[in-house]
Amino acid sequence: MPIFGGKENNVFKAIDEHLDAVGLTIKKLCELMETYLAGDIEKAEVLMKEVEDQERVADELRREIEAMLYQGAFLPVNRGDYARLSELIDSVADAAESAAHALILAKPKIPSDLKKEILDLLNASLETYKLVEKSVKMLNTNVDGAIEYAKKTELAEEDADKIEYALLRKVFESERITTFAKLIWNQVVTKIGDIADRAEDASDQVLLIALKRRG
Repeated sequence: MPIFGGKENNVFKAIDEHLDAVGLTIKKLCELMETYLAGDIEKAEVLMKEVEDQERVADELRREIEAMLYQGAFLPVNRGDYARLSELIDSVADAAESAAHALILAKPKIPSDLKKEILDLLNASLETYKLVEKSVKMLNTNVDGAIEYAKKTELAEEDADKIEYALLRKVFESERITTFAKLIWNQVVTKIGDIADRAEDASDQVLLIALKRRG
């Protein structure tokens, strides 16, 4: 059952829409990466525009949330917390878009022996985001559940970090990848890892809000 009402409920509805838009941005990146690794560069370029379009939708929703907050939703002392949360969530979509740009603008050679590891990192980052998404969506109905999923997000981010480190090590140790391609894949992999990192940052903000609410 919702804890708040009125303007606050409208903010939470907008936050839910924003979360969905950010999640879709990541999923579009996953589709782009799968397409690129399959060798269909032309289609991957088309998908980059879809990533950009979806990130733009997320950004517009973030601005709507901020406008609603400063039009009187929540007590003044709490508005900054929710504005910060929406910024952190939006930064996840930014990371996904940055990964797409780094890949498509440079078009590095596809490391055939590392395809699985790259997709594993993408999936780990997406799963980390899904956990913080659940955490945020519980803030208005189940504070204890929000805290639980925020903590799960932290653990998932640690797992994604391990995958990222192992993948980067393989990239730089590979004798089949050129120096140029190594530099580009380092950027792409790091930006994919940023998705999980920024999701974990958002989970810290959820914890702050939830613990304040508990008093």
